[in-house]
Amino acid sequence: MKYPIETIRHTLAHVMAYAVKQLYPDVKFGIGPVIEDGFYYDFDSEHKFSQEDFNEIEKKMRKIIAEKIPVEHLHIPIDQAIKDASVQGQKYKLQLLEQIKSGERMAIEEADIEKQKSGEISFYHIGPAAGGFTDLCKGPHVENTGDLPKDGFKLSRVAGAYWQGNEKNPQLTRVYGYAFATKEELDNYLAMLEEAKKRDHRVLAQQLDLFSQHEVSPGTIFWHPKGMIIWKEMEKFIRSMNDRYGYGEVSTPVMVKKELYETSGHWEHYHDNGFWFDIDKETYVLKPMNCPEGTLIYSSRLRSYRDLPIRLAEPTGKLHRNELRGVLGGLFRVRQFVQDDAHVFCRPDQIEDEVSDLLKYTQELYTIFGLPISFRFATRPDKAMGDPRLWKKAEEALESILKKLKLDYQTKPKDGAFYGPKIDIHAKDAIGREHQLATIQLDFQMPERFKLEYIDENGVAQRPVMIHRAIFGSFERFLGVLIEHYAGAFPLWLAPVQVIIIPVSEKFSEYAKSVFNQFKESGMRAEMSEASETLGKRIREAEMQKVPYLLIVGEKEIAANAVAVRQRGKGDIGQMELEKLIIQLKEEILKKTL
Repeated sequence: MKYPIETIRHTLAHVMAYAVKQLYPDVKFGIGPVIEDGFYYDFDSEHKFSQEDFNEIEKKMRKIIAEKIPVEHLHIPIDQAIKDASVQGQKYKLQLLEQIKSGERMAIEEADIEKQKSGEISFYHIGPAAGGFTDLCKGPHVENTGDLPKDGFKLSRVAGAYWQGNEKNPQLTRVYGYAFATKEELDNYLAMLEEAKKRDHRVLAQQLDLFSQHEVSPGTIFWHPKGMIIWKEMEKFIRSMNDRYGYGEVSTPVMVKKELYETSGHWEHYHDNGFWFDIDKETYVLKPMNCPEGTLIYSSRLRSYRDLPIRLAEPTGKLHRNELRGVLGGLFRVRQFVQDDAHVFCRPDQIEDEVSDLLKYTQELYTIFGLPISFRFATRPDKAMGDPRLWKKAEEALESILKKLKLDYQTKPKDGAFYGPKIDIHAKDAIGREHQLATIQLDFQMPERFKLEYIDENGVAQRPVMIHRAIFGSFERFLGVLIEHYAGAFPLWLAPVQVIIIPVSEKFSEYAKSVFNQFKESGMRAEMSEASETLGKRIREAEMQKVPYLLIVGEKEIAANAVAVRQRGKGDIGQMELEKLIIQLKEEILKKTL
């Protein structure tokens, strides 16, 4: 491929904007960036865009590509650019340029920074000098529209978007498109999206009776009994893992005074995303994270260098973040959630061992769920807190560990937490989608702000280092990924109903009930199907509920003290002695077999 896919996607956004301009000359342009699977552009027009417009826009885009038009890189003095945008009535571009000129907006996203220093701004132009399309843009782009794949893109959907993300601003129309280097890649991606629709965790949750959501509490989850079975199994599992890796479990209040978050820095950085209110003339916050509370537990007594590392886990604490209503979605974006949080307080010489153990912990856990993982190293963001020298020290420590363990990783510049660099873990699901779930963050800043100390071997007070980590991420998001990864067909150890006993007819109900009782006594989650419907219908209903094992009982099974076994995904696997089957299934549960 001649160009990186990001360059192709970026240029296609401009080509779409040029096509829209030709079709609807009154259009005003917002922004048109690259996204994970393609691009979008924001438009303001008297025309009301819908999917019915896509064929016409795509046809015009392909014509622009076929004409092999040069994509010119221009540098225009900012005052001239402002004048041009004003004359053309491009009020959103005009606002961007005025923000750049005043210094209110960093222009590096839109402009070539070296030229900007001399008062010139970077633009890209497609088409004739008069009547073409010119856009404020840093680039890069392809050299010629003929370099773009004419069959590698497809417009996908229309959505509303407030200008610059502010709900007080006008709402523009955002047109999205998928873009890939070849038609084959696009077709494969579209096929994956079709499969993803079948696996949508919100649809499967309704089918399997796992959870519901209600308008009385937007962005929260009402867990049903079957959903809570999975939740409790996850709790037991993460607690057992924490025990093995030497964590002590803690619990902290869900509501604290804002002063705690002022000290930690979260009030400044997360104020707009929090739920806060006044009581007795003091401001309280529903906690958005657990780390400030963890520092209070650490500082509640004098610590010696011999006490470290101290590993404190809070696997079931509820957190609250005021996400915008428009981005809420199922389990993936909520306002109330549980994070399997933990914080490790250690000496600087213990960082390598602790982070290495956390990476081992993460690899072990995700292997159990059949989720391949990859690593991202995220560095200091622009709005970082604290001494840059401590940041450099933290970044060098994390990157050194990744290299020493010979882990492949990508670097995400400026994507760290505001208090420290981090290693993000991405999991790939059964249909190839990546989800950012686990995170390991190295923090020298919060121990400074809270004046945390331990006494070293010479009796001198020293600062500990704080490692933040979540292995699931949030329970909600992780379970949403699992529902879609397994398409609702959970492995035996997680399945809400592990076996269902189905008598062939009513006269075998007594034996079916004795089988049911033996499974219940063995500690397994069993249900019994009443013989009021046909056998075929009851089998189909159990299969729709994705129960791992269906046990059919009739005259032959009574005679042999056995059951006829239908295993999910395999069908009829024959008759098995009851005692032997119970032993086999309990072993499968113990091993957490996929």
